Amino acid sequence: MSHTKNKIEWCLKKAERELKESGKQRGLVKGEPDLNKAKGHIAKAEHYFNATEYLKEGGFTEISASTIFYSMYHCLLAIAAKFGYESGNQECTFALISGLIEDQKIEFEKALLDRISSLDVKYVAGIKSIVEIREQYQYGTALSLGDNLYDELLSLAKEVILTAKLILKK
Repeated sequence: MSHTKNKIEWCLKKAERELKESGKQRGLVKGEPDLNKAKGHIAKAEHYFNATEYLKEGGFTEISASTIFYSMYHCLLAIAAKFGYESGNQECTFALISGLIEDQKIEFEKALLDRISSLDVKYVAGIKSIVEIREQYQYGTALSLGDNLYDELLSLAKEVILTAKLILKK
């Protein structure tokens, strides 16, 4: 069994155990596909994307590292919902999307997922994942992303939103 499949299985068992113990979960739950929930996640992704642009206008690009990450992350949650999953953990979400790619259930480039997550690789071609960038700017003291990084992340988010919307239509 692949590392991805092992991670998904661990996430499913973790959620099951936590739901029994406390009624809350920080793993992965399999249920019925929910296209309405998926569309809600896309709406939230677009909302975060718009907030990202608004923050740039106000000179708060370092904060937009978080909004742009969550824009992309809600796209992944939308895909998960389409396939009947609810995630309470980022690593579990990344593993699930990786598994759907591996099983050829979605057309989502693995390199695109790697740019978002830090599941399998720290750097892709020497570039930090958006998770690492978000953490750097959320917890660090920098007050600006810089125009090049901002534009690159905005372009990445547009690609992720478009890809997720196409997956939901299929």
